[in-house]
Amino acid sequence: MSTISRDEVARVAALARIDLRDDEVDRLAGELDVIVDSIARVREVATPDVPATSHPLPLTNVFREDVPQPALPVADVLASAPDAQDGRFAVPQILGEE
Repeated sequence: MSTISRDEVARVAALARIDLRDDEVDRLAGELDVIVDSIARVREVATPDVPATSHPLPLTNVFREDVPQPALPVADVLASAPDAQDGRFAVPQILGEE
């Protein structure tokens, strides 16, 4: 039983300003039918006692604990900088301000 007609595919394509050839309209109508049938089958299985899920398996956090650590000494950090002035990174001026 076809639920998506050629005319519906052609109309949606025209609304989206997508130029489809006749063979593409036929192919997409068939593919969209398969999608609609699949959704209908899932609806038959989905019951109120089955909770909705976003993932089939439970997710777990694989990252390490976020534990605060002492900051690096300013001198060590600035030693890697291309240029430093007054204990800060020196960067090229970009706004033309003094």
